[in-house]
Formats: sequence, C-alpha cells, structure tokens
Amino acid sequence: MITALLVDPVVQRALTGAAALLFLSVSFHKLREPGGFQGALAAYRVLPDRAVPAAARLIPAAELAIATLCLMPDRAAIGCIAGAGLIACYSAAIGLNLARGRRQIDCGCGGLAGDQPLSPGLLTRNAALIGLLLCAALPESQRPLVWLDAISTGGLLCALALLHAALDVALANAARLRPEGGTV
Repeated sequence: MITALLVDPVVQRALTGAAALLFLSVSFHKLREPGGFQGALAAYRVLPDRAVPAAARLIPAAELAIATLCLMPDRAAIGCIAGAGLIACYSAAIGLNLARGRRQIDCGCGGLAGDQPLSPGLLTRNAALIGLLLCAALPESQRPLVWLDAISTGGLLCALALLHAALDVALANAARLRPEGGTV
C-alpha cells in the first residue's frame, strides 16, 4: 500500500510564503534595474542577442506570476512547481557558464548581497531551493489548525527568509574572497 506524502500545514504555508517572498524580491530587483539585469542575462550567452531584451522583460514577469500563484492556496502547488522549474533553468545556465570557465560574470540573482560572480555554491543553493519548492508542492495534511499555528508559521517564514539572506551574503562574500581560479 502506497501512502501519499503529506506536509504539515504550518510547514507548507511557511514554504509557500517564503517562495512568494523570494520571487517577489528577485523580480523587483530585476524590474528596478532592468539594464543591469539585461546585461547580466546577455553575459550568460545562452540566448541569441536579439532575444535578450524580451527575455529580460519576461523573466521578472514570470517571477511575479509565480509569487502570485504561491500566495493563492488553491494554486500554490502550481506556483512552487513553476518556481522549481525556473530555478532549474537558472541552474542550467550557471552550470553551463561554470563549465565554460566563465565565473566572473554577475549571477543576476538580485539578492541582498548585490552583484556576485558565478560559483558552484549558487548551484547548491538552487538545488536546496528546488527541493523546498517541490516539498511545498506536496499535499497538505488535514490536521486542524490552532491559533499557535499562525505564530509558528510566521516564525518559520521569518527564519527561512533570514536563512536565505544569510546564505546569499555568505555566498557573495566567499566568491569575492576566492582566489582567481578557485572554487566556492
């Protein structure tokens, strides 16, 4: 007998809330500095030059759509799966450029740490984000919620946001301190 994996409602709501915050923040960064993001996207050399301006507009729109879906309880799983797919695409572009030896281009991630060069650490971070997004897409257990669950959800959401911010800054600092040709 196969039983479905169920996620506790507190964990699922915190994960989908964190996903919404993540995609909102990265889309706002790209929308706030469209020229910088277009330049970072062009530097990856994974799209034809003529497609870069359109992609630079479509990517933040997709991130905003994913954030919106993550905030809708009946559509959050779709948003999380779409978000995992988008991050997988980002990881493929990062991995391709790392394989090409092109580490000094800006990742275009738009986190608190600002510009940061490509590193294997970004792939590890992205793999963890994909795993959490896929976990958030699992069905929610049907246990009754109590008032303390709202506090727990908020606390977990804050902890996840702070953890992501700390990892983002740590990855950026490690990449900046890396000797030329070293890995992080």
